[in-house]
Amino acid sequence: MERFISTHQSGKFDLIVIGGGITGATLAYEAGLRGMDVALFEKSDYGSATSSATSKLIHGGLRYLKNMELGLVRESLRERKIMSNIAPNFVYPIPFMIPSFLSLKSNKWAMQIGMWLYDLLSYDKGFTWDESKKLPRFKTYKTKSTIKLEPCVKKRGLTGSTVYYDCQNIFPERLTLAFLKSAEKQGAKLSNYARVTSFLREARQVTGIKVMDEISGKEGVFKAPAIVNCAGPWADILIKQTTSSETRHHIRRSEGIHIVTKKLCNMHAVSVMTKRRRHIMVMPWRNHALIGTTDKEYIGNPDNYKVSKQSILDLLNEVNENYDIPPLKYEDVLFYYGGLRPLADTDTENSYESSRKYEIYDNADEGMDGLFTVEGGKYTTSRQLAVEVVEKIEKKMKLKLPKSNSETQYLSGCEIKEMSVFMKNLHKQYAGFHYKTIEYLGKNYGTECHEIFNLARQHPKLAKVLNEEGEILAEAAFAVQNESALSLSDILFRRTGLGGLGHPGDGVIEQVAHLAGDYLQWNQSKIKSEIEHVQKRFLLPD
Repeated sequence: MERFISTHQSGKFDLIVIGGGITGATLAYEAGLRGMDVALFEKSDYGSATSSATSKLIHGGLRYLKNMELGLVRESLRERKIMSNIAPNFVYPIPFMIPSFLSLKSNKWAMQIGMWLYDLLSYDKGFTWDESKKLPRFKTYKTKSTIKLEPCVKKRGLTGSTVYYDCQNIFPERLTLAFLKSAEKQGAKLSNYARVTSFLREARQVTGIKVMDEISGKEGVFKAPAIVNCAGPWADILIKQTTSSETRHHIRRSEGIHIVTKKLCNMHAVSVMTKRRRHIMVMPWRNHALIGTTDKEYIGNPDNYKVSKQSILDLLNEVNENYDIPPLKYEDVLFYYGGLRPLADTDTENSYESSRKYEIYDNADEGMDGLFTVEGGKYTTSRQLAVEVVEKIEKKMKLKLPKSNSETQYLSGCEIKEMSVFMKNLHKQYAGFHYKTIEYLGKNYGTECHEIFNLARQHPKLAKVLNEEGEILAEAAFAVQNESALSLSDILFRRTGLGGLGHPGDGVIEQVAHLAGDYLQWNQSKIKSEIEHVQKRFLLPD
């Protein structure tokens, strides 16, 4: 990946995308695939905000059935299948268990009706390119079988359970990178650490943007007839900060946090409804438990957002109340993360009830013709959102673009017909590497894993295994050389999985920091500050 703003301070494009999360990434890809000349600017690192604070799922949205959002559920289920097709190394079936209890809110008959409808709406889930991605129909289990399958389920009042399948997104940040790399292959120009400071105006027309390169300190000017604001929780703030115009679209922000602990359940993602009538899940992830999520409205500047100790304690209390596990204590939290979801709906009483349907606004009626703002959305439906944005631009600009075919194209690095055959061949080809290393690299890097294995073969010190999952130092080198990683945090949290399960050890952090320093020409002071910054990230909030 080339960082465009490091070599260019001006340019003209057909489309400028502001924001390098999953929404901006899919839009840049979709527009590029259909022949548009695209530039994307992200003020921080790619996928570093909302897109890195998810439940790591590609799902149909079963709970949206309660609100009878059948269109959203159907769209999500269709896109779930497409995502598992075009990104097979990132998206995998995962069984969900929903226990039933002697209460109206968790009644097994109501659940079965919902599951019949869910299965009906996912009628095409068997049409996958890879046989292993086909999702089974739901099953119901009696009390004893439920407890046998998942002893972590609360026993009091238990009447059985329903097990159904959705998909897990094993590394959302790398899936975002896959879309960005796919966009770059279509000619898109990408820049992280590139902050939009203002819009260029001609009367009521937005003609371009000014961008500050946060690395060099230089300012660039870039023009396009169409600009899409994909800044997520910052979308409305961006407009207010960069123009004198007022926007009537005020985004509602919802805090969602997750915690990682030792493994608590078996193979299922166990989802329960709490006394407060919202769902929490304990999910298997990287041989640990991923627990989430909260859904609480956030008031304030998103730049000031931090996960609080109280938010973590509240989530721990909910888990302890609703699962039969040894009580979790604050110090049992190995890692935590949180983010703000931008919600398009403003009519409901609280953020948990808000729709996850996205909205696409044309800002022309606010005196900003040529600017579009995207609000809401999620990983699962990001590709379809991109399709609709391009179609809106095409109609507005009276363009004649080819029809979308992104649902039939593998993403970059994901060109794998059958995962089982791909992994089997990797084990033969790289037999000298640890079994877990091959498994990890094959799944998280797809066909790009060959470049990492070759790096490790050429430079034996890069073959050093850094954690129990088999990750190696070559991943850090690859991140800096090929994936625009510019900080230690970029490497540990968004290019590799080294930091995602908690502190990897001082030795690992120092090795990665010094390696990155060699490539990025950091002096000792810079290396020290990068290490100190990362070390703080592993501390639990006071």
